[in-house]
Amino acid sequence: MLTERTRERFEIFAKFVRRKSAAGRWLVLTHDNPDPDSIAAAAGLAKLLRRAFRRQATIAYGGIIGRAENQEMVKVLGARLSHVRHLNWSHYKHFALVDAQPSTGNNQLNDLLPDIVFDHHPIRRLTRKVAFTDIRTDYGATATIVAEYLAAAGWDLTKKEATAFLYAVRSETQDFAREFSLPDKALFDELLPQADLKALARIMQPRLPLSYFRNLHEALENLQAVGSLVVSQLGELDQPDIVPEIADLMLRLEGKTWSMCSGIHGGRIYVSIRTTNSRADAGNLMRRLLGRRGKGGGHGMMAGGWIDYQGTRGSDPRALQQYLAQRLASILKRKANKLLPLLMSPPSTISDDSGTAEGGGA
Repeated sequence: MLTERTRERFEIFAKFVRRKSAAGRWLVLTHDNPDPDSIAAAAGLAKLLRRAFRRQATIAYGGIIGRAENQEMVKVLGARLSHVRHLNWSHYKHFALVDAQPSTGNNQLNDLLPDIVFDHHPIRRLTRKVAFTDIRTDYGATATIVAEYLAAAGWDLTKKEATAFLYAVRSETQDFAREFSLPDKALFDELLPQADLKALARIMQPRLPLSYFRNLHEALENLQAVGSLVVSQLGELDQPDIVPEIADLMLRLEGKTWSMCSGIHGGRIYVSIRTTNSRADAGNLMRRLLGRRGKGGGHGMMAGGWIDYQGTRGSDPRALQQYLAQRLASILKRKANKLLPLLMSPPSTISDDSGTAEGGGA
């Protein structure tokens, strides 16, 4: 579905990119440790720059593409993503940022101001200085915005691209269980008949490494709760993508409306917050939680961030993780704000009336 809003914004975008001063190589950057939404949006924007405006464009990211689902999506999409450590920044004249904003600490632009920003998170102060922006906090996915721009330019998505964009919208909105718009749903409905459903199944149900189950085991062992808040803390991680994944999973616990997970990677503590409260502002809460020591953001029902633990509170990351969890409980004003272990002992065996343990079915 192509909205009038997008038609108008695309015309401004087209004039901007067609300028002589916009010639030269473009670098399209995702946020660090990119998720499906940022990967699809970056691939779509790079296609738009190349096909509609004949600009050279490279897609790049920082951090790790860690989750098995995200790795499989990159394979399905067939997009060439370069890690920033392999790039010579002097080769690029222009920069675009998708699903992120400048000076938020979650991308590799650092203090460099991009030429273009596409995002669906609340606008930051520095973003207002960017030459062209399309920030839509009412959209559930940045990929939806970029897909509409491709439609405005007259470019259809290939079968692989349709599959990737479809999964981006599904994953970002949790199958439309959180923060989505009518354009998100319209894009999903439009792409479903075009998508490769077998490839989509491979993305959604990838083979998982043993480390995933180790992390899951640790997360369950460390569950703590107070009131409607549940938290868990992970130790050293191979990749930080598991942190938001565990936070999403914990939010499904009966009786809980807030979840927080943290984990340690590369000298940082990564933190994810989730809530079922549609009126909440998890992004602002995350920034309040981390303060000046870290970087974070998000929007209503989900947020992420990190904090350097070296040199902080005795350089004990575990102590800092517990401090952050306890601080969140205090900010949320839980009456008894002391977090207590949730799984005190293993569950008892379920027995039938004859006293034998239940068995049975598949």
